[in-house]
Amino acid sequence: MKKQFDLTIAGEINLDLVLDGIAEAMPVERELLASSCRVTLGSSAAILAHNCAAMGMRVGFATLAADDMFGARALDFLRSQSVDLSQVRISDSSAGSGLTVVVNHGRVRRILSYLGTTEELARKHLDLDYLCAGKHFHLSSLFLLKTLQPDLPELFRNIKTRDLTISLDTNDDPDDCWNGVLGALLPLVDVFLPNERELLRIAGCDSVEDALTALADKVKLIVVKRGAKGATVQRGSERLDVPAIPVVTVDMIGAGDSFNAGFLSGYVRGLSPPECAQMGNIAGAMSTLKPGGIEAFRDRKFLRDSLAKFDPGAALLLNT
Repeated sequence: MKKQFDLTIAGEINLDLVLDGIAEAMPVERELLASSCRVTLGSSAAILAHNCAAMGMRVGFATLAADDMFGARALDFLRSQSVDLSQVRISDSSAGSGLTVVVNHGRVRRILSYLGTTEELARKHLDLDYLCAGKHFHLSSLFLLKTLQPDLPELFRNIKTRDLTISLDTNDDPDDCWNGVLGALLPLVDVFLPNERELLRIAGCDSVEDALTALADKVKLIVVKRGAKGATVQRGSERLDVPAIPVVTVDMIGAGDSFNAGFLSGYVRGLSPPECAQMGNIAGAMSTLKPGGIEAFRDRKFLRDSLAKFDPGAALLLNT
C-alpha cells in the first residue's frame, strides 16, 4: 500500500524572536538594546517539518496550535513548503501560542520560552491513522509535551504495528531530570537523535563513548549530533564518526533540527546510517549559513546550490 507521506511529525509549534548584539552580562532593571531582531519559525518539530519538506519530502504535521496571530504566522511558514496541515488542531483555551526568545551572545545564547499550547497537546489531538499514513514517524521535544507523555508508549507501540519506523529527539529537559517516560520509549525507537549534551545527561555518563555503551542495548540506532565534531553513529556494537562539514557559521539556531531533516531525508530513502549522517551534517552546516532555523531552506536556489557544493549527489534528492 502506497503511503501518503514520507514522514509524519507530532510535536510543538511556536515562533522564535531572535535578538542579536546584546552582551552576555545582562543586568536587571536596564534597557538593553539589540543590534537586530527577527521573527521566524521556531520549535524543533515545526522546523524539522519545514526543512524536510524543503528537501523534497512529503510531510504531514500534527500539533495543537493557538487561534492567534503567532499561531497563524507559524502555520504560514509550514504552508509555504506544502507541509500537510489537515490534522493541526486549534486550541480553544486561553493559553495562546508558545514563543521562544533567543538572545544570541556570539557562540552562546540564552533561550527563554513560553510553552503556550505545547503543554496542552494530548493523545486526543492526534489521529493514529494520520500518523501512520507515512513511512516514518518522528517525535520532537519529549520533555515539553507534559500532557502527552503518559500516552506515548502505547502510541509508539500502535505505530510500530502499522509498519512504520520511529525516530525521537528529546531536545532539552527544562527540569533537568531526563527520565519519566523516556525509558519506556527508547526500546520502541528505531533512530534516537540526541546532541552530545543530551546524550550524556540521559545516560548519566561523562563521555560520549561510555554513554553510547550504556545505551547500546536499548536503542537500535543512535546518532549523536556533536557540532564541529560532526556526528557519531552507533548501531549495535558498530560505531562510526562522520566528520562535520567545515563552514563559517552565521547562526546556530535550528542546526540540530536541520541535521535531523538531512538525516531523515536519507533514512526514508533507504540510505545507510553513515550516508544519512553525512546528509545530516550537510543540512546542519547549511542551516548555519543563514540566520534562524529555516532561512537556508526557504530559498530554493540557495538550498540546491549549497547541497550541490557540499555533496554533488545530495541535490539530486530534491527531485526524488
